[in-house]
Amino acid sequence: MHLSRLFLALALLATLAAGCARRNKNIPEAKSVSTAPTVTATAARDLTDVMTDELKLRPDQQQKVRAILTTTAEQVNTARQQNANNRPALMAELKRINISSDKQMQQVLTSTQYQQMKAKQRQMQAEMQNRKTDQ
Repeated sequence: MHLSRLFLALALLATLAAGCARRNKNIPEAKSVSTAPTVTATAARDLTDVMTDELKLRPDQQQKVRAILTTTAEQVNTARQQNANNRPALMAELKRINISSDKQMQQVLTSTQYQQMKAKQRQMQAEMQNRKTDQ
């Protein structure tokens, strides 16, 4: 009887020790998790490069587009920080930023370039919708 208790106690200790060791290895340290990723200046630069290739932007247009996209990224990040707990306000602010950015783009791009950009945006939105429905 004592021997069975001893084995039971040893088995329990071994299980607890192994369980704690396993638990410590598998649980990552707590990290600060942002609800929305920030938009970086690098993303603005990369998008400008893509737009330069797709829309055949002139060097002066390229500079202006990069400035618009960088400012837009900064505004989006600020809006996300200020409205982190208020989704309707965030959506309204993002819509306002998008409209402002779009108007600026329309002033910089030629009519043909602007139409090409809008067509590409519609195509990308459709692709994103298809991905959502496929999941």
